[in-house]
Amino acid sequence: MKAFAAVDVIRAKRDGGALSDEQIRWVVDAYTRGEVAEEQMAALAMAVFLRGMDARETATWTGAMIDSGSRLSLRVDRPTVDKHSTGGVGDKITLPLAPLVASCGAAVPQLSGRGLGHTGGTLDKLESIPGWRAALSVGEITAQLNSVGAVICAATSGLAPADRKLYALRDVTGTVESVPLIASSIMSKKIAEGSAGLVLDVKTGSGAFMKSREQALELARTLVEIGSAHGVATTALLTDMNTPLGSAVGNAVEVAEAVEVLQGGGPADVVELTVALAREMLALADISVDPARVLASGEAYETWCRMITAQGGDPAAPLPQPGHVTVFAAPSSGYLSALDAYAVGVAAWRLGAGRARKEDPVQHAAGVRCLAKPGDRVVAGEPLLELHTDTPDAVPAALEALSDAVQITDTPPEPGNLILHRTD
Repeated sequence: MKAFAAVDVIRAKRDGGALSDEQIRWVVDAYTRGEVAEEQMAALAMAVFLRGMDARETATWTGAMIDSGSRLSLRVDRPTVDKHSTGGVGDKITLPLAPLVASCGAAVPQLSGRGLGHTGGTLDKLESIPGWRAALSVGEITAQLNSVGAVICAATSGLAPADRKLYALRDVTGTVESVPLIASSIMSKKIAEGSAGLVLDVKTGSGAFMKSREQALELARTLVEIGSAHGVATTALLTDMNTPLGSAVGNAVEVAEAVEVLQGGGPADVVELTVALAREMLALADISVDPARVLASGEAYETWCRMITAQGGDPAAPLPQPGHVTVFAAPSSGYLSALDAYAVGVAAWRLGAGRARKEDPVQHAAGVRCLAKPGDRVVAGEPLLELHTDTPDAVPAALEALSDAVQITDTPPEPGNLILHRTD
């Protein structure tokens, strides 16, 4: 591989130029090996943040991050399809979705992460199930995909190591909110996982990473372009994250809600999004099965039980319960017109459901239960939210986060759409 001077690559992007494929491959490889210094990559990340990258540059950058590590080689006798969400509040969709799509005939290798800040992590939720383990070998992943059809686990250490290193740098240099860098971070890991198809759930709104619809659409289009450039069939749904998904925000409370959905109940918005994403995944896998029928039949719940058992968990075991519950009452009577997702996510985080640093522990029983959704009639003084925690001292800070979270009006709000746009 031809070598370049790091400062020349930085200057090229700083001055608004397009980096060549050779420059991109070299700088990502050299940074991963430690040849390009942290301060040099920080300068390049800021240049990309300010100047952007075109579709070719972004696809090449993604490929270079994939090539920094290994790719999973999954020998599975079903079509493989994966899903990724850009993160939200109450977003437990992976939990019912993976067993549902597996019950329809696909293989779902769902390599997931942990929560940071106000957005929850799938692995944190599942670890509230007694005995369940997140760390699996490639052999265990492959065996479980062939026997159960679905696996939700931690990513193996060899996948896209350049991304892990660069993400940590972006986090401390104010360069996280760059669409090319976000998109290449997501897609390098997902493409390295080896699925033939990928469906993206790109959130927008107060509780999402991308607050504006325009930003979220740009990200969705960039993600799909990268997938296509790397031969992975990719579609994206743009979905609303101004209101928490479902009624549960936290860890164990979200697992309980996911099980309700798998057993034929659960909140309507969680069911709607689960089925919509399942349809997209099955279309990419070329499987003509109605996921709504399969969900109603109970087959997906049986697959869930097998999936949890295969990873050492007991699907029948009681989930952790909080040591302390505080009620947040409706401040007035009328119609709940808004329940701010970000505020609820911050409250759950402060109660112990999330973490400020990657090494922090989480409380499995902590979180928030939303007893009403926008459009519901509420009465002053009656419970609106339940705050769950094992550390009562955290409650005042959680209540502070909720101080402006609720809007109550004399007339009901206009119903909004959960699914806002589709990109393929």
